[in-house]
Amino acid sequence: MTHTRNYLALDLGASGGRAIIGRFDGERLVLEEVHRFANGPVHLPSARGDSLYWNAPRLFVEIQEGLRKAVACCGTDLASLGIDTWGVDYGLLDRNDRLIGLPYHYRDRRNDTMLAEAFRRVPRAEIFAATGIQFMQLNTLIQLLAQQVEDPEVLARTHTLLMIPDLLNFWLTGQKVSERTIASTSQMLDPFHPAWATRLLDRLGIPTHYLPPIIEAGTVLGGLLPAVIEETGAKGIQVVAPGSHDTASAVAAVPAESSDYAYVSSGTWSLMGVETPQPVVNEEALAFNVTNEGGVCDTIRLLKNITGLWVIQECRRAWLQDGAITWDEIVALAAAAPAFTAFIDVDAADFLQPGDMPARIRSYCARTGQPVPADRGTVARIVFESLALKYRRTLEMLDELVERRIAVLHIMGGGTQNRLLSQLAANAIGRPVVAGPIEATAAGNILMQMLATGAIGSLAEGRAIIRRSFDTERFEPRDMPAWDEAYGRFAKLIG
Repeated sequence: MTHTRNYLALDLGASGGRAIIGRFDGERLVLEEVHRFANGPVHLPSARGDSLYWNAPRLFVEIQEGLRKAVACCGTDLASLGIDTWGVDYGLLDRNDRLIGLPYHYRDRRNDTMLAEAFRRVPRAEIFAATGIQFMQLNTLIQLLAQQVEDPEVLARTHTLLMIPDLLNFWLTGQKVSERTIASTSQMLDPFHPAWATRLLDRLGIPTHYLPPIIEAGTVLGGLLPAVIEETGAKGIQVVAPGSHDTASAVAAVPAESSDYAYVSSGTWSLMGVETPQPVVNEEALAFNVTNEGGVCDTIRLLKNITGLWVIQECRRAWLQDGAITWDEIVALAAAAPAFTAFIDVDAADFLQPGDMPARIRSYCARTGQPVPADRGTVARIVFESLALKYRRTLEMLDELVERRIAVLHIMGGGTQNRLLSQLAANAIGRPVVAGPIEATAAGNILMQMLATGAIGSLAEGRAIIRRSFDTERFEPRDMPAWDEAYGRFAKLIG
């Protein structure tokens, strides 16, 4: 009889976090959520107006609570735990390892003018050549430039910079290291070697003395600190750095049997890309503004960051002020609304900050000479169709970069619960979409723990376990002539 091994995935996203136990019986993996908590920006006043932060100490309290509940379920039969989070954000520690203020949120407005400042100091092409990363004002590189311009004394007294999952791991284990997949989201890592791009940082005037050593996904960090054991009752548990960037963990769990696929990790962000053995850093990749982030098992995630369900999440937040409305109700309203009324560029600056998103969508449509949506269903339909069409635009870019037509798109994560969006995506790209698993990030996190602790021998073996363990749904494209016409309008709109 095969002994079941238990693992704990602590999966933190921009809107919430979960503690999920994975039980592996030698054949299949079964997931059980034991703790869930909210996450989101903390607004605090400052001299330049409200600033956005993450409440990192509170997140650590929730992680300990998740660990405590996992121990209550599994007792001492819990082999390891791993933490994954969103990318780009970080905490700063002083020489006594104390946190220097709350970590900034990537949507903080201090970053708004910093891309132009970065290009003034170092040409855009040279930054891309040194990092291979897509340009976004929320990248760690741009955030640190903003910090250095605004208050250089903070970085001068920083002893260690740790990305968010690395910071949480430090509080668990005392280890100050940065796992490669999360470090790569910073736009500060050499795409060809696991080393910080210190020459670039020097040219930008950003200090480098606080950058920690780089480790690979699947590294065992060690046991828990005595204070954590006392707080949680967790003894004998190893802490593993999985793909610490949540997208890296999600991609680890793609249930594909061949390499001819693209993926979308669908949540607040839609991370769309392909897995490659080497970075693609050339003029075409620069022109497409794609990114070469680290993947698990010595791979590269060649991808594009697309604003995902953030826009519709903010719409729902606005609509909730007038009474309850569920996600199922929003999807049903969108399904009943007329097709192709108008489109938005989900990545436009109009939709970057929190706020009244339905009003911003109406304003965008009016400004671009399109019909203005009058009801919730039409607003939601515009968001979903526009996101699906952005998938098509991005997939065609990836086709060019890998020099072939990619056969199928795998969509994983919470966004797969929206079956309408999966069907619209298949229609838009003109290729099959395979949706699932929903909990891809937690599953991929656990696969890397299993690999680190010897329960499996390879990533391919882990993906076979995913195929056996979780249901998927296949969507075939429909109404291609109408979608081709819509894509022509969309492409003209967004340039």
